[in-house]
Amino acid sequence: MSDFLTTRELAALLRVKERKVYDLVATGSLPVRRVTGKLLFPRKEIESWLGGATEPREAGETQAPGERAPFPLVLAGGHDPLLDWALRESRSGIAAFLDGALDGLARAERGECIAVGLHVPDPQGWNVGTVEGRFCREPWVLIEWARRVRGLLYRPDIARPPKSLKDVRGLRFQARQPEAGSELVLDRLLSAEKMVRADLRVVDAVERTETDLALAIAAGRADVGLGIAAAARLHNLRFLPLLEERFDLLVWRKAYFDPPFQKLVAFCRAPAFEARAADLGGYDVSGFGTVHYNCC
Repeated sequence: MSDFLTTRELAALLRVKERKVYDLVATGSLPVRRVTGKLLFPRKEIESWLGGATEPREAGETQAPGERAPFPLVLAGGHDPLLDWALRESRSGIAAFLDGALDGLARAERGECIAVGLHVPDPQGWNVGTVEGRFCREPWVLIEWARRVRGLLYRPDIARPPKSLKDVRGLRFQARQPEAGSELVLDRLLSAEKMVRADLRVVDAVERTETDLALAIAAGRADVGLGIAAAARLHNLRFLPLLEERFDLLVWRKAYFDPPFQKLVAFCRAPAFEARAADLGGYDVSGFGTVHYNCC
């Protein structure tokens, strides 16, 4: 016998549905390991749990020594100015650690957040293929946050404003951290133009958010960068649109129905949210809440 049980095997052993197993994991009631995005349950620890060493708990009850804590009330992943604002204004209590889409995916696999902001290009468009490949056996749901216009941000005083990505040759290009989704988008755009990274005159420093990238250009530390329209507008930069991307939220299914995330959802369905999106510019929030993939 294997030293580990799969979710399906544990559900059969407990004579419950797999959804109940996921609920127990979410509340920290079960000993569990995460390996490459999959849940594995140590057989000996499960047998000890069944023997009464660790009784099941409802959400909110005290955690027993040695048990894994419930997912932290943190939203990780890609940076988005509208999302950053909504998390604060909604008073949801959800903290933000927006340090790149790839960073967020890794944190989700380790159980370090309840949701991840994503704008990862893939063969199916945006995000779905990535999520399906890494979380297909776990209870995560992918919902639309907004569609954003992405393109070149550049200083108004540039002698020859770029009319395409090819025109940035020779200009000081501001990049993001390798974990940022925008770097994946940049690779796709470069490939479409038959360009490579070596064609860009990348500055030494990286900027870790959309607004920091725009600020670096506005301050004169770089001439141009790949960012979103909202950031260009915030810092009075010129903007050349290149594509529309879909920014989604990958949410742990149980957390989606819990009060903090529902408070955020309710706030985003109010008129103030649409007004803020329109004021920032470059957003289409008409599809907010659309489910694009439901794992398991």
